[in-house]
Amino acid sequence: MGYREVSEVRDGMQIDWDMPITMDDGVVLRCDVFRPVKKGRYPVLLSHGPYGKWLHFEDGYKTAWKRMEEKQPDVMAGSTNKYQSWEVCDPEKWVPDGYVCVRVDSRGCGRSPGYVEHWSPRETKDFADCIEWAGVQPWSNGKVGLSGISYYAVNQWQVASLQPKHLAAICVWEGFADFYRELSHNGGIYNTFAQNWYDMQVKTVQYGLGTNGHRSRMNGDWVSGPETLNAMEMGANRYDMGKVLFSHPMDDDYYKAMLPDWSKVTVPLLSAANWGGQPLHPRGNFEGFFRAASKQKWLEVHGIEHWTHYYTDYGVNLQRRFFDYFLKGKKNGWDKQPKVQLNVRHPDEQFVLRHEEAWPLPSTQWTKFHLATGAHKLVTEAPKDSAKVSFDAMGDGVTFMTEPMTEATEITGPVAAKLHVSSSTKDADLFLVLRVFSPDMNEIVFQGALDPHTPIGQGWLRASHRKLDKKLTLPFRPYHSHDEKQPLTPGEVYELDIEIIPTCIVVPKGHRVALSIRGKDYVYPGGSGGKLSNMKNEFTGNGPFLHDDPRDRPMDIYGGETTLHLGGGTESFLLLPIIPARKAVAKAKPATARAVKAKAKPAKSASKTASKKKRR
Repeated sequence: MGYREVSEVRDGMQIDWDMPITMDDGVVLRCDVFRPVKKGRYPVLLSHGPYGKWLHFEDGYKTAWKRMEEKQPDVMAGSTNKYQSWEVCDPEKWVPDGYVCVRVDSRGCGRSPGYVEHWSPRETKDFADCIEWAGVQPWSNGKVGLSGISYYAVNQWQVASLQPKHLAAICVWEGFADFYRELSHNGGIYNTFAQNWYDMQVKTVQYGLGTNGHRSRMNGDWVSGPETLNAMEMGANRYDMGKVLFSHPMDDDYYKAMLPDWSKVTVPLLSAANWGGQPLHPRGNFEGFFRAASKQKWLEVHGIEHWTHYYTDYGVNLQRRFFDYFLKGKKNGWDKQPKVQLNVRHPDEQFVLRHEEAWPLPSTQWTKFHLATGAHKLVTEAPKDSAKVSFDAMGDGVTFMTEPMTEATEITGPVAAKLHVSSSTKDADLFLVLRVFSPDMNEIVFQGALDPHTPIGQGWLRASHRKLDKKLTLPFRPYHSHDEKQPLTPGEVYELDIEIIPTCIVVPKGHRVALSIRGKDYVYPGGSGGKLSNMKNEFTGNGPFLHDDPRDRPMDIYGGETTLHLGGGTESFLLLPIIPARKAVAKAKPATARAVKAKAKPAKSASKTASKKKRR
């Protein structure tokens, strides 16, 4: 079989299959165009990525599809769902409203030949060329918007830096921005996610699988065709992602070549983050909103699974208002939309919609909770006496906890910690976990972007990477340069500033906030979280984001003893963004939420060490 390159009317849409887009080096990428049957010029929603434009969502991501199908009937309503594909928009929800949806298979993936090298400058240039192609087609009004989740969001930050002429708006839905800090090395510690993702979600749809790959339920043709190549040919057409990332342990020129230039991201943007996406997806959305030069930018933050709200009525309606305003010129009041829209999180997966005007929130009361020994307390007054707490450098660590909250207390925003640490070896890895416990000492966890037992917040730092970038560091957001290793002298005390991913939780009265300082990944004490069909590992609290590669953490360096030094004239604390109580709770809320009133007042003293009892 060759390329289809046919146009047909199906399900009320004109569908152009396998349309060619020629790159400046001669490689031809393939795209599908879903457009209104009536001739005219329409705004374009474009996505460009590696997951196979012909692979149906359910065929590639069965467990994710089933969960969404069972829990979110609004996603399935109003569509035949024949053209649903992983992390890109459903054309049946957009074409009837006067949009053209263009799906491009990126170089070397799906139906597009070429060499696979994700997020490379070459791939970003391809993306820009696709935008310019779409902007001049006879069915286009010349305005192109970018839409999609994760991979299809990450590359929007990059291509926006190139400022293609026809790019009119971007909707970055759960897309990271920093390939070192968020993808490959969290706090300088190697994350095994990318190498496993590459095996499970990219190699499985690489161009050239042909008859060895998926057959599309959309049109009966081969998702990764039309050629069928042998294993040697396939291997020659892709880089070894895990090998490459591991071979770059510092934030060097390799990562910098992929980093967006925030000063050139000037296009109108909607950045949508997930509270439970640690470590991969919340940070880039907050950073992008905070740092992009665009004068027209909005931030939205939600909960539940990584893929769901993009497809719900809540998510689609939000996107439609944004794109209608910038791509159609529709006067729908979007220009008066508050800059920040938060689904404020409460226990039991409850969310309350609230609008703000800036991030971090202007009303934030930055509150220090100091680490104190004894009962391992978090207290608001710094202890005067000096003390030490030691733990196995690759073990479960130690937990510090507040007294029960005297009133419901909202914590929303970036979080940071300052620690004074010594090690028995020349380095140490610190895993920080922000936690909440009920009065009976059961841990309160949430459905994260992937893991169903996700804690409130997490942060990571390899002590030898403690050097700060003074230009980018803020009191609430330490920013490490990761450009040189500074080994520890055993027994000497070092000051470490550690970033914890932004979070949101209204802690009920009587509940406690805790900080666990560990020597390895967090493990949810209440049992397995199962797994997804597109992931390798069983979920134990971190989803697929694990830092357990023995090559990165040899025992002779990381297997000693870590000691925390408290008091005695030095401060070791957790910095929390406490939000004052509101007189009224916002009226509007997504379908999954119910209103829970929240008051904010920081706790004043300490409590017991964290118990590992199962959550209610």
